[in-house]
Amino acid sequence: MGAHMKTTIEISDALFRAAKRMAAERNTTLRTILETALRRHLEAASDQAQARPCLRRHSFRGRGLQPGLSESDWPAIRERAYKGRGG
Repeated sequence: MGAHMKTTIEISDALFRAAKRMAAERNTTLRTILETALRRHLEAASDQAQARPCLRRHSFRGRGLQPGLSESDWPAIRERAYKGRGG
């Protein structure tokens, strides 16, 4: 499994008690519970990062968004994109 390192962390009392209770119920150690939880969290974060496509920024003729628009204002962007095209 590799080398081990001792460290100190601060967590809430309630979280600590819940983890200790889980360890006792599963007849294992707090260390095993924490390592398992941390490992799962890191794997999930890695999977999520790999699943997200990496999109490059593109702009038309190098001007980017027009004045008055923001990337989070999709209704306004859509309205300008379809202006004069019916519907």
